[in-house]
Amino acid sequence: MAHVSLILLDDVEKLGLAGDEVHVAPGYARNYLLPRGLAAKATPGTLRLVESRKALIAARREKELADAKALAAKLAEVELSIAMQATEDEQLFGSVTGRMIADQLAAQGFEIEHSRVKLDPPIKTLGSFEVEVKLHPQVSAQVKVWVVRG
Repeated sequence: MAHVSLILLDDVEKLGLAGDEVHVAPGYARNYLLPRGLAAKATPGTLRLVESRKALIAARREKELADAKALAAKLAEVELSIAMQATEDEQLFGSVTGRMIADQLAAQGFEIEHSRVKLDPPIKTLGSFEVEVKLHPQVSAQVKVWVVRG
């Protein structure tokens, strides 16, 4: 199967960093990377453009890392309470989802995408849990979540 050579214009998780040359399947390039502006075809002009932006890309990465570390420090102090219906032996009807936790964080002023909340294993009982929130490839925060009877 043929692959397409692209230059990443933005960091793509599990693929590479901005400025990297990658070889991907044509469908992935055509349907995901190119329409979202995450990559461009690897041409000499694109290579020159990326080389000229290296300093800006490095500065942006440093700023994103610093912002993620600051947000992680704030999130470490946060405690959430989620009310759920439960049986007599404290088993939940359903489970606590990443979207529920992201909504609770949004109510407290933290705009976190629900896909960044990592629930492994899923929360299916009442109690106190430490939930990981992946803020940056190098930074994650732990949020204390209390699941109470609702």
